[in-house]
Amino acid sequence: MALIRRCAPLFIKSLKYVPSATQAQKIHRYVAPTLIELKLREKKLGGKKENPRNTFLEWNLEAELFAFGKRLNEEFDSDLLLEAFTDRSYVIKEEMKQKELDFDLKMKDNRQLAEEGEKFISEYIQLYLEAVLPKFPMEGVTQIRRHLTSEDTLAHVSLHLGTKDIILAAEYPLDNYILSNAFKAIVGALLKSSGEERAAHFVRDFVITQLQGKDVNEYWHIEDPWSMLCDILAKDGATPEPRLIGEAGKGTLLACYRVGLYVDKKIISSGFGETVPTAKEMAARDALKKIFGTEDHMKPINFQLNGMPKPQSQTRYQISAS
Repeated sequence: MALIRRCAPLFIKSLKYVPSATQAQKIHRYVAPTLIELKLREKKLGGKKENPRNTFLEWNLEAELFAFGKRLNEEFDSDLLLEAFTDRSYVIKEEMKQKELDFDLKMKDNRQLAEEGEKFISEYIQLYLEAVLPKFPMEGVTQIRRHLTSEDTLAHVSLHLGTKDIILAAEYPLDNYILSNAFKAIVGALLKSSGEERAAHFVRDFVITQLQGKDVNEYWHIEDPWSMLCDILAKDGATPEPRLIGEAGKGTLLACYRVGLYVDKKIISSGFGETVPTAKEMAARDALKKIFGTEDHMKPINFQLNGMPKPQSQTRYQISAS
């Protein structure tokens, strides 16, 4: 204890010279405005210019293609995968270089694979949606399929799969057309390499799952829901009867009306609106959602169907009053 008391002043003295690791860093006031001004000037010049990774010295295309397949847990034919990542613009650029050097080397682009992949994606998604949305009208299924196969959606999927740095193209950065075309070609290459089932599961896992958490009714705009509802109910000999069942703030800017639709004295839906016609239209839309099985509390879409779904031959409209 005596030794500790004698050495304590030495330890206290040494601690006075230890720099504080938590000392706040001082940032001058001119730093933030300067960075903002530099960012604005960069934006005026067209943004930051980035060189594609395939122009770097340490780039290894063969290793990247191999890693791409392993990362997705898919088996690709190496030649087909290289073809899928080769855009037509890159082939034209290389052919012009070869003419200057009197050198001829045939290269394949991804146009044919993209056509085969696009056809497979469209057919598979159509069958899948018909299977998981059995009551939804064919017009609505078609609109959802068009959204999933659109250039923006496929480009989004392609970008997040890491294709941007592997695609061989003449211009950089890549636009949505090149990204979506590469994804279609990848599906075509997988279709030839591993078969129909693996390609189907690939499209299901990366394209159809884009509907997760989305309202499928938003992709199909119904111009006249009341007329459509009357036509559907007329097939069963029923006629909807609208009734005003609630109102608040009448004659003010915050007016709200509630209209209920009745069939055989049973309410089937209700809707709210700032006017009676608007509330009637919303009630008709709510009734259509119940008929189509796409109401707000519907079960999540099944993303685990295996293989190629069979075409659905059953009637798409099924009506049940509740």
